[in-house]
Amino acid sequence: MAEVKLKEIRRQMRQMTDAELHQEIAASRAALYDYRRQNAMRQLTDTAAIRRARRQVARALTILRERELQAAREAKQ
Repeated sequence: MAEVKLKEIRRQMRQMTDAELHQEIAASRAALYDYRRQNAMRQLTDTAAIRRARRQVARALTILRERELQAAREAKQ
């Protein structure tokens, strides 16, 4: 069940433009900051949200890096 959701998230992220991915990264980093602040103040009830936000940032950064490498390969040929 969770795997289906992850595949859908990955598919949606791959369809985003670079600008949209940068916005997603900024939003996820802001959410991650808020989660960490709430956790430090013992106000966060869903501590798994920190992990999800961190992984969301990593997914977006990975997709951007893949695109960079692909563009470099194409420019080299």
